[in-house]
Formats: sequence, structure tokens, C-alpha cells
Amino acid sequence: MEVNISGSKREAARTFSEYLVNGISKNDTTHIALSGGSTPKEVFKELALYFKDAIDWSKVQFYWGDERCVPPDDGESNYKMTKDYLFAKLDVPEANIHRIYGENDPEEEAIRYGHILKKRLPTHKGLPQFDLVILGLGDDGHTASIFPYQINLWNSKKYCEVAVHPETGQKRVTLTGQIINNAREVAFLVTGTGKEQKVFEIIEKQGNYKRYPASFVLPKSGKLIWFLDADAANLVRT
Repeated sequence: MEVNISGSKREAARTFSEYLVNGISKNDTTHIALSGGSTPKEVFKELALYFKDAIDWSKVQFYWGDERCVPPDDGESNYKMTKDYLFAKLDVPEANIHRIYGENDPEEEAIRYGHILKKRLPTHKGLPQFDLVILGLGDDGHTASIFPYQINLWNSKKYCEVAVHPETGQKRVTLTGQIINNAREVAFLVTGTGKEQKVFEIIEKQGNYKRYPASFVLPKSGKLIWFLDADAANLVRT
């Protein structure tokens, strides 16, 4: 495990952007599973502003680690956020964008997206393999859209599952643990206050960490990187 700590959210976004661009530049094709949330939004802003011409974006195939079951023009759509802050500003071929259809029946969409992963991703040890999976961390220790009360979804034999938000009841389509942990690299991107306790428990293996889905992110490749700002890393031992 590698931990990168930046002084601010903006600095964390810049550090992560440099890491991402450097990784993409080394590959002929890079398959990336994106995350939603406010921190990835800052990364997208950085990429569009400072790295627009740094690499050939046609070499990147974009997917998502999870999606809310809403239409693609809904304000809660992870796809919409990425489109507004990244795709609209870069020269990314439409054929390279593989969104989860949040407007579809959730159960059917989980199956369809699983087929997309099987068809388009390279295979490693019998499973589809991303070059990079980007993850966030919820205040309750969830990641992708696997929540603590549905932690059993992590070990699903399916590539994708339907999760339900514990408070709103909103359905989401999410990658499962076997796909996340089969990636070449996995990167957590976590900033801000309110998550420092969960970050500490998971990284240091303290307290109730085994109850948090994020603690099960252990890629078989051994390449797990945390990108944190000072607030999120406040309790981490350095």
C-alpha cells in the first residue's frame, strides 16, 4: 500500500492527475473505471485545464465503478458529472465512453454492464481486468456503491450488482469486489473532513475496519494507492 498526502483538496487533485496521466502515457490502451463525487470533480477540472493536450485521450477507455439509477441528464448521475467537467472539454471519442445506463431496469443493467466488461476488457485469471479502478470513500466506510449493510455484495460471483442506498432507498449499479481487486491498480481518492476516522481505521487496520467495504479493497496485484488531503489524513500515522 502506498499513501500520498497533499496539503489541500486542490493539491491532491493535481497529484492524482499527474499520476493518472503518467500511467496513461505508458500504455497503448488504458481501461479506467471512474468514480463519482466532489473529489473526482476536482480531478476532472485539473485534467481539462492543465492536461488536455498532455496525452492522446483516444487511447483511454472510460467506464464507471458505480452509477445511480437515474437518467444520464440527472444532476445525480456520475456520467453527467464526468461529461460536464471532463468529456465536454477533451477530445474523447464517443466510442470510448462506456456508461452504466442508469435509466434502465437496475437488475437488467447490472447484467448488461457485466457483459460489457467481459467483452471489452482484457482478461486476467479468468476475470475482466481494468488497468485502474478509481474509488472514493463514504462517511460510513462504503466504496463504489457497496454499503456496510450490504457488505455481502462484495463477494458476489457476478461482475456487477444492484445496491440500495440505506437512507434514500435509491438503487445503484456497482462493480463487485472480484472485479475491483482484479485491477492492475486501484486508487482511493479521499479528501475533506468527516472521513478521517474511517481512513485511519482502514489504513491502520484499527477499530471496526472489517465492517467497512472499503477495507476489502486489496488488489491481487498489490498495487493500492491512497491519495489524501491533509484533512482526510489527519489521523494517519506518517
